[in-house]
Amino acid sequence: MLVSFFPRPRLFFWSALIWTALSMAFWYGYAGGLVDSSAAAVIGVSRFWSAPFLWFYLYYVVSLAIFAGFWMVFSPHPWASWSILGSALILFTSYFQVQVSVALNDWRGPFYNLIQNALSKPGSATREEFFGLIFTFASIATVAIVVIVLTQFFISHYIFRWRTAMNDYYVANWPRLRSIEGASQRVQEDTMKFATITERLGVSLISSVLTLIAFLPVLLRLSSYVSELPIIGAIPYPLVVAAIVWSIFGTGLLALVGIRLPGIEFRNQRVEAAYRKELVLGEDDPARAEPPTLAVLFSNVRRNYFWLYLNYMYFNVGRYVYLQTDAIFAYILLVPTIVAGTITFGIMQQILNAFSQVQNSFQYLVNSWSTIVDLISVQKRLLAFEATLHGEPLPPIEAEAEPQPL
Repeated sequence: MLVSFFPRPRLFFWSALIWTALSMAFWYGYAGGLVDSSAAAVIGVSRFWSAPFLWFYLYYVVSLAIFAGFWMVFSPHPWASWSILGSALILFTSYFQVQVSVALNDWRGPFYNLIQNALSKPGSATREEFFGLIFTFASIATVAIVVIVLTQFFISHYIFRWRTAMNDYYVANWPRLRSIEGASQRVQEDTMKFATITERLGVSLISSVLTLIAFLPVLLRLSSYVSELPIIGAIPYPLVVAAIVWSIFGTGLLALVGIRLPGIEFRNQRVEAAYRKELVLGEDDPARAEPPTLAVLFSNVRRNYFWLYLNYMYFNVGRYVYLQTDAIFAYILLVPTIVAGTITFGIMQQILNAFSQVQNSFQYLVNSWSTIVDLISVQKRLLAFEATLHGEPLPPIEAEAEPQPL
């Protein structure tokens, strides 16, 4: 799954993690301070090509060149340009989109304060001021849209290259793999699903980490406007503490109610594959796909789907109760502050957005649990290939008996 696309995956990913940590430590400890960062606080699209941002772009390129150059010499790989440089480009665009969110959060303060002044003091704001801030938003949004569209186009090619690498790897070993149940589906469909889901979850995780790095200082600063929390009262850094505790609670809740879903999804793929295989064989062989046989196979499909629906029902109960409460959780935290009238409308909007960004980052597992279930199911199917190629016993779930017909 990984060795076909990345050079020496275990060592590669550990080295990438260590190199990233060292590069970030050097940036925040020394390199980032070499350029005056005041220009990066400008509210507007020009911040993206200010001196601090240009300096970071250069620093990123140099760090990437060192890391990629080492691996291309140390362990040459036919897909290195896509797996190393392509992954680095996706990482950079994730960082850039987080910076767009920070820029828009900074924009919220003056814009909503202007609305508050205009509504409370007629004539205190002009049309020019409003259109000026709206144009600022439009310019930032335009840059964001261009970057997102180009990134999605590149990611589509990146995923297909990964699928191609896995496809070529498994096809080269097809004589050893063809006897595994549903082998054709695993090569044709699961390779694409694995690459797509892994890329999506990886980008989401990276974005969550980068969002935390960007917005935690913002939320820490905005916590100074919140004197106390409901019931709890005054505590240090109340918004940050509340975001962490609430996110941990949600993650634990959904992990508990959804723990059985990966195995059920895997079994669902097995019974679907068995039913589909019999139908395909029946296209050329009149002795196959007889109605009694199909009835038995389809009853297995039905039973597994009904069991899946039941498990997703109570999973969705926990998920939607949590998410609906989550929609108003920040407002609940701000009730004492709003009642006391110690913040402006603009500051409140900045707090709500920053809290949402930090909260969503901590809720990575909550937001991604259904996707993780799909990934685990696909991984379980491809692990049978990996075990066969390495002469290892098949995973225990492969030996489980099929459900009996109703």
